[in-house]
Amino acid sequence: MQYDIQGNPDFGEVTVRLEPGENIYSESGAMTRMSANTEVERKVIGGMLKGLFRKATTGESLYVGNFSNQQGGEVSFAPSMPGTVMHRKMTGDEFYLTAGSFLACTPDVNLSTQFGGMKAMFSKEGVFLIKASGNGDLFFNSYGGIIERDLNGPFTVDNAHVVAWEPTLDYKITGMGNLKSTFLSGEGLVMKFNGHGKIYLQTRTVPALVDRLSPLLRP
Repeated sequence: MQYDIQGNPDFGEVTVRLEPGENIYSESGAMTRMSANTEVERKVIGGMLKGLFRKATTGESLYVGNFSNQQGGEVSFAPSMPGTVMHRKMTGDEFYLTAGSFLACTPDVNLSTQFGGMKAMFSKEGVFLIKASGNGDLFFNSYGGIIERDLNGPFTVDNAHVVAWEPTLDYKITGMGNLKSTFLSGEGLVMKFNGHGKIYLQTRTVPALVDRLSPLLRP
């Protein structure tokens, strides 16, 4: 399968070239255009129970689109928010995504949910994470541009700016100092990573956008 990512960093999208017999799954509503004779069916990755659990805990759609074309063709996907689209080749490893970051994957990539810890209940990104595993192509997205960092030691980041990371990194969710500074500084909770591996950060956050627009929408 071939793919082409265009529009980064502001308005990224991916176009996938499907050969006969190939198919790809995408987040519901992500398809922007496709070749004639492309077939689409709804599918629940991992079965109905896992799909319901993933929807309830991460906000991802219950159903994904399953795209195929018996003659071969193209299909394009774009995230709902303006930002960057990234690709990761899965080779039997694992990869963690925050809620809302999944865009598309090939069938041999498995998606499941993982509890982010008790402190994640108070975080801006939700309690559960998406764990991708298996083999194949994974596409994920950010809101705003993506900053890719290779970590080799401690690193602290506002939890709403985290998009994805490799499992070789350990993390904990904590406040910015004591309880008073955490809630009065406006920074809230942070994720403190440690270890060696890649982390992907986004330059903008949806909660910050909501906070900025909310006063303008009040009657």
